[in-house]
Amino acid sequence: MERNLTHIALFAALIAVLGLIPKIDLAGGVPITAQSLGIMLCGTVLGARRGALAVLLFLALVAAGLPLLSGGRGGLGVFAGPSVGYLLGFPVAAFVAGWVMERTTLSAGIAATTASVIGGIGVLYVFGIIGMAVMLDKSLSEAAFLGMAFLPGDILKAILAGLVTQSLARMRPASLLSRG
Repeated sequence: MERNLTHIALFAALIAVLGLIPKIDLAGGVPITAQSLGIMLCGTVLGARRGALAVLLFLALVAAGLPLLSGGRGGLGVFAGPSVGYLLGFPVAAFVAGWVMERTTLSAGIAATTASVIGGIGVLYVFGIIGMAVMLDKSLSEAAFLGMAFLPGDILKAILAGLVTQSLARMRPASLLSRG
C-alpha cells in the first residue's frame, strides 16, 4: 500500500514538473504542454488504477490553487476555460492507457506507444474537443480542427512514452507496475 502511494505521488509530481516547460499558446486558448507526456507515462508505467489516481491527485492539487499547470496556472478557474475538456480527460486517458498496457502481450515499448496513442491521444482528444466546443462556442468540427494542431507533438510524446517505458522495462522490470 505504501509503495502504491509513493508511486502515485511521484507521478503526480512528474506531471507537475513537466508543467515547468514553457507553454505555447494556440489560437483556441489551449496551450501546447509537455504534461500530456506525464499522463501517458502514468498509464503505461503505473497501470490503469494507479495511473488514474496519480492524475486525480495532480488535478486536486491544481484545483486547490497550486500553480502546477504550464504557465503557472492553477485554481478552480482553469476548469472554466477552453482546456477544461483536456483536464477532465487526463485521468480517463491515463486509465485507458494503463488498461491497454495491462492487457497486451506486445513488447513493453510497442505496447506503451500503442497505449499512449489510444489513451493519451484518442481518449484525451474526445474530451478536449468537446470541452473546446462548449467553452469556445464552436461546433465539434471547428473544435476538432483546432485540436488537430496538437497531433504532431502528441505523436512524438506517445513515441517518447513508449521509449521511456521500454527503458524502464529493460533496466528495472519490477518498476513497470502496469505489467506486474
